[in-house]
Amino acid sequence: MSHSKSRRNALKNIALTTGGVSLGISALSCKETSEEQEQVAAEEEQALKGNINHSACYWCYNSFPLDAFAKDAAELGLKGIDLLKPEEWETAAKYGLECAVATESFASITNGFNDPANHKDLQEKYARLIDQASEAGIKNVIVFSGNKRELSEEEGLANCAEGLAPLVKQAEEKNVVLIMELLNSKIDHADYQCDNTPWGVALCERLGSEHFKLLYDIYHMQIMEGDVIRTIQDYNQYFAHYHTGGVPGRNEITEVQELNYPAIMRAIKDTGYTGFVAQEFIPTYPDKIAALKEGIRICDV
Repeated sequence: MSHSKSRRNALKNIALTTGGVSLGISALSCKETSEEQEQVAAEEEQALKGNINHSACYWCYNSFPLDAFAKDAAELGLKGIDLLKPEEWETAAKYGLECAVATESFASITNGFNDPANHKDLQEKYARLIDQASEAGIKNVIVFSGNKRELSEEEGLANCAEGLAPLVKQAEEKNVVLIMELLNSKIDHADYQCDNTPWGVALCERLGSEHFKLLYDIYHMQIMEGDVIRTIQDYNQYFAHYHTGGVPGRNEITEVQELNYPAIMRAIKDTGYTGFVAQEFIPTYPDKIAALKEGIRICDV
């Protein structure tokens, strides 16, 4: 082989080798870019907008140990968990989550403040819970009207105001808000007294304190009243907390039910609300955490 031919072959091999290295680097670079893009897309998909402070009611997910649920909730971007008892608060805090609404085992939907016979016992027990919540930096403590048992609207209002008044004064001193939940008496809680927004608002006005407000449960009030967005616009100053749930059935809040949750969430956001919105639907999916994630995404406006 001539010297010139050998030289040409050598140069050809160098060119091919260099090209191969170049192509390899280029391919590697493309792969890395693709992986980076996928990672960024995943992070963007995971990131919440920050306009709604998301929470969830633990009772809907109590098939999970609280520690495991709190870990999953934090990873989904939740900021709180609802309806935790004092012995559970520390577990939520371990994952950077607030107890969005505090409760205790004595809190009764049926036997509430509309019966004077309950006042002494409830006042003693709630006084302790208010102190505990204040010390832990927890803002909201849930209370209930109780069942009517033939009480008139006015009798129920008067009794609730009398029984709650000393606790509201304590709540003012401790920077805690007592919130009475609006519940439906048509399907889930027969005979419950605080089953409509006007009655709850009347109680708020009678107590006359920013430390007594309502928990507006969208599921319950859709059943009792409908007109959810107008109610939020007209009465939002009395609402300290919101719960979700699909109607009918109290399951996922997707298009299988009648409420338009993105529109409702926009209405809540537009009021300037800075509290929590908690998912309180009963999951039907085999993967309950996936159901919760979907609900949060629907409400993240």
